[in-house]
Formats: sequence, C-alpha cells, structure tokens
Amino acid sequence: MALELILHILFLTDNFPPESNAPASRTFEHCREWVRAGHQVTVITCAPNFPKGKVFDGYRNRLWQQEEMSGIRVIRVWSYITANEGFVKRILDYQSFMLSATLAAPFVRSVDVVVGTSPQFFTACAAYLVSRMKRIPFVFELRDMWPESIKAVGAMKDSAVIRVLERIEMFLYRKAARIVTVTHAFKDTLMRRGIDGHKIDVVTNGVDLIHFSPQPKDAQLLAQHGLDGKFVAGYIGTHGMAHALETLLEAAQTLQQTPGAENIRLLFLGDGARKAELASQAQAMGLGNVLFLDAVPKDQVKRYWSVLDVAVIHLRKTELFTTVIPSKLFECMGMGLPVLHGVAGESADIVVREKVGEVFESENAQQLVDGLLRMRDQPEAYASYQLNGLAAATRYDRKHLALKMLQVFNNLIGK
Repeated sequence: MALELILHILFLTDNFPPESNAPASRTFEHCREWVRAGHQVTVITCAPNFPKGKVFDGYRNRLWQQEEMSGIRVIRVWSYITANEGFVKRILDYQSFMLSATLAAPFVRSVDVVVGTSPQFFTACAAYLVSRMKRIPFVFELRDMWPESIKAVGAMKDSAVIRVLERIEMFLYRKAARIVTVTHAFKDTLMRRGIDGHKIDVVTNGVDLIHFSPQPKDAQLLAQHGLDGKFVAGYIGTHGMAHALETLLEAAQTLQQTPGAENIRLLFLGDGARKAELASQAQAMGLGNVLFLDAVPKDQVKRYWSVLDVAVIHLRKTELFTTVIPSKLFECMGMGLPVLHGVAGESADIVVREKVGEVFESENAQQLVDGLLRMRDQPEAYASYQLNGLAAATRYDRKHLALKMLQVFNNLIGK
C-alpha cells in the first residue's frame, strides 16, 4: 500500500476562476480539496478571459502576477488572448500559454508532480516539458479527445496539420506517468489506440455540493424577465459549435405553434462563439418564447438555475460526443433539477440509470418538444426525477472525486 505523502502539486491549466466554465470549476474544486487534505498546490494559469477574450476586471495580462485562492497559490502568466472563436487564433492562444507556463514553472520550487489538463493538449505539452526539467512525474488529465473534437464540430477537416497534432497527442499519452480521464469511454478509446490501461484512471466530473443544492425560485429574476407562472426550460453554458443549439430554437418554434404550450419558455444563459448568431436567428424566426441572457459570475449562476423547471443538455450529433459527460448534468442533480438530455452514450446511460430525467435524440427538436410537454404535464414523474437527482448527487460529490485523484498522485509518488 502506498504511503500517504505530503505533496506539492503543480497544476497547469489555461482556465481557472473567476472564469466559470467546467474546466475552471473542476480544477479549482479539486485543488481546494487537496489543500484541505494538507497538501501544497500551485496553479499556473493565465489572466481570466474566457469566453469573450477580454481580461476580467481587476486583472491584467502581465508576465507574472500572483494571488491566493482558498489556500491555492495561483500564478498568472502572459498569454496571447483571443475570443473563443477562430482556429488559428486559438492555437496561438494555447501555444503562448504553453510557452509562458513552461518558463514560469522553474520558479516554483520543490514540486513532486506536475499535472497538465486538456481539452487542448498544449497545456499538457508544457507539463511534459516541466516534468523533464524538474525530473518529476507528469500526469495528463484528459477531459476531451483533442484534436478529434476539432473534426467532430466541423472546425477543421482531416489534414496534414491534424495528423501532426494526432502524433503529438499520442506522444503525450505514452510519456505521461499516469492519465486521468473523465469518462470510461475515453479510457476504452485510449486502450484501443495502444495505451496501457494500467496507467489510466477514471475520475468523472461531479458536483460541488457546497454550492449546488435545491434553491427556491428567485422571485426577483422571475419578475425581471416575465417568467412568473411560466414553465421554464433552460440551457446554461457555452454557446459553441459543439452544442448545436439551433435544435432548441427549432423546438421553441414548434412550441410556439402548439396549442396549450403558451406558458413554456426557453432561457439561454452564457456566452460563446455562436451566441450572437443564435440570438439573431431567434429574432428572425419571431420566437417570443425564447430569452437570451448574458453570462453572469459563477456565484450568481445558481440564481438562474433556480428559475428553471427543467435543464436542457445538448451536444451535436456525432460519434465522439457519445464518449463525453457534460459536467452540468451533475450540477442539475445537486439542485434536484430534472434534465432533458440530448447527448447519446455514457452520459445518457447515467441519466437513465439514475432516473434523473429523460433522454432525447441529439438534434431532434420534436423529441425535445415532446419531453418538455411530458415534464410539464406529468407531475408525479417530474417529482421522482427531482428526488432521484438529489440522491444521485451524493455519488458524484466533487470532494470524494478529488480525493480519488489525489490517491493517484500518492500511488505514483509512493512507488
């Protein structure tokens, strides 16, 4: 049995609070728990700017700035900042952070293990280089099959560039001392590609039960947005190419033409590369039952979750996305919020197994409409989804998952 060691963990990530996307939340919540367990954690990240590509108030894009968050030492380095759109600009963004993080890491002393997280793997490249410089193990946290996901959303077709990226990807998998994936499907994929399954651990996404719990409906928001007495379905998250949110607009159009569906509203909250286009499309379609709201700070998001009667989770219909588990699924469980889940594969299996909502086919607007009407009109089934979600959330508590990942480090260093 491996010894319980006091570790200094160096974590490289280009997303971190006050950014509120899923990668930032997962990393912060894990690091917070590692600190609470008595370990030292240093995070190297960049100035917060996701997804608009604008530095948040109170920060500057400088070579080096430092702060402490919940006992975590956070070092922010310079990077080329751009909005979450445009392949070439984003690659420059990723590569600039890779370079800055690699140069900053030598100034962090007495490190035992370095972790590099995806979705894109340039951060993992930096972690590998740091591991060689410091002669410490490199752990690759794999949250997305990148660059495969580039092709899946149609951002780039198979090409010589993609093939070069795939060779780098395989190099990193082979060089990592351990790989931590967020789904079992990712582990299976890596094993089919020849990576030793014994060095792959699965630590799924989960929910921070400290912050996500059942909330009374926020009366101020209901009044402000004219939602009193409405049955509100909501999409909260990034509005990007991967999410195919046109399907939700098509559903809204069908509902607008359906007798008896006048009280159903679809709320969109967040930012992303396609948000402006989607809002324009909704206006052109004459959708009076759709509401687009700007992103809000993470500590305000649960107010907006509270006004929802059901959460819609959706991704483009592609084979790759059958291997992912959207993290918002677990947050909905924590709040006892039933889901309509438009993602096939491992995440749909969780919805069915835990009985926390209903599954519909990706990009099938009519199935989404049918699900919304059932959620509204079948109160007994709806109530059971709420209760099942609260029970299931305890099995995906972020604290337990963080300690599971910590044990991976302990086992690695203990050897």
